[in-house]
Amino acid sequence: MRTSHKTSKRRMGREVRAAVWTARHPGSVLVPGAVTTSVLELGAVPTGGILGGTALAACGWYRAHPDSWDAYAAPYMRAFLRRWWHYLGWRWRDALLSCDLVATNRKTRELRVPRILKVRSYSPTVDTIHVRIVPGQHARQFEAKLPELADALKVERVAVERIKPQVIGLVVERSEPFTEVIDAPEMAFDPEVVDLAALYLGEDEFGNDWREPLLGQHLFIAGATGAGKNSIPLSLLRAMAPLIRDGLVRLWICDPKQLEFSQLAPVAHRYATDPDDCRDLVAEFVQDMEATQQGLAAEGQRGITPSPATPLNVLICDELGALLAYGDAAAARDLRKLLALVGSQGRATGHTMVGLVQEPTKDTVPVRDLFTIRICLRVTSAAHVDMVLGDTARLRGALADEIPNAQETAGIGYVIRQRSRVPMRVRAAYVDEAETAELVTFIGANAPGNSGLRVVS
Repeated sequence: MRTSHKTSKRRMGREVRAAVWTARHPGSVLVPGAVTTSVLELGAVPTGGILGGTALAACGWYRAHPDSWDAYAAPYMRAFLRRWWHYLGWRWRDALLSCDLVATNRKTRELRVPRILKVRSYSPTVDTIHVRIVPGQHARQFEAKLPELADALKVERVAVERIKPQVIGLVVERSEPFTEVIDAPEMAFDPEVVDLAALYLGEDEFGNDWREPLLGQHLFIAGATGAGKNSIPLSLLRAMAPLIRDGLVRLWICDPKQLEFSQLAPVAHRYATDPDDCRDLVAEFVQDMEATQQGLAAEGQRGITPSPATPLNVLICDELGALLAYGDAAAARDLRKLLALVGSQGRATGHTMVGLVQEPTKDTVPVRDLFTIRICLRVTSAAHVDMVLGDTARLRGALADEIPNAQETAGIGYVIRQRSRVPMRVRAAYVDEAETAELVTFIGANAPGNSGLRVVS
């Protein structure tokens, strides 16, 4: 006998819904229950003493050891307070209602609201919310409503990522996380402490170190005038200063602007400013790459380990637009071909390029897609964000075109987290002229006895 499943038009009973809510939030029963039990068993005074002692111990921890408090206790306390104040049930429901991010059961007419699973607040300014969406919804629907959702929640910015089927993550930036200039990276004296897979560049919006790999990668940095582009390669160089000093890293610099990077000319393996000279420099860079390829093939190896015999070669091209689009047409055509070879073949041989540009269009930088890591600082057009970070990056929360054009925002921008593909707000450390000069002096000090500089081991 064949039976058909029939969906009831009745809603779940209120007492059952209350029991389900209690099961999802056991602390709402356990904590008051524990306090009540203590009062009945031990009395009000001992219970008050226990609670007061706990509060006093927490205050002592807060005052005595800020590092451990901020790392372990503060995130949980912030998450609890924000979950039950800023994202309280009716506030969360009203925010989603105003953005049309809810659904209605067609039979029972019951309102179905995406449910908050957990809140994490690792940073004082950024929350991460895991949300179970209702059947029929997708992360793309939230992507399309991020500006409206940010206004409804009264926050600066919201980004979204897909965690797993029917679960999304919302990165909520409640306020500007970067209010102070970040100091330039310290220079280690011992090359063995430098990790080319995680070079320090600054901080991310969660309060963690912002690190990027350089070995086997190509970096593309886009930003308008005054956005702070140059501090990123200078931070990279300071982070790996002992490797440059000891010959494990060689610098090749194309500097048509002849300003910030001109100080590095004495310590660069090759330095050029004229477009024709830059073309010759990159041609020599490609020749070195091809020679390394032949050496690796003869030895049956697939990659290099940086050493004085096979160093990591870093090509820094400032103002790519001046080299590839605005200057001499013949030199630009040759450079485009040479840089395309580096971008497509240089990773295994330890030939890395770092490119900086103000206008990241395909007409200006036709080799843009060959860069594996892209950083977008303040730009002048919303279209530039997707050009740098990839399609829909701005839709998913990378609002680089909305960063104010002010000196205090220099170095602030976005990168794409490789695993989740979610835009992450970052700020590069600031490297001034004195710190660049210190870098040059450090690299030139080949003798370990020259330790009068500010270095760390």
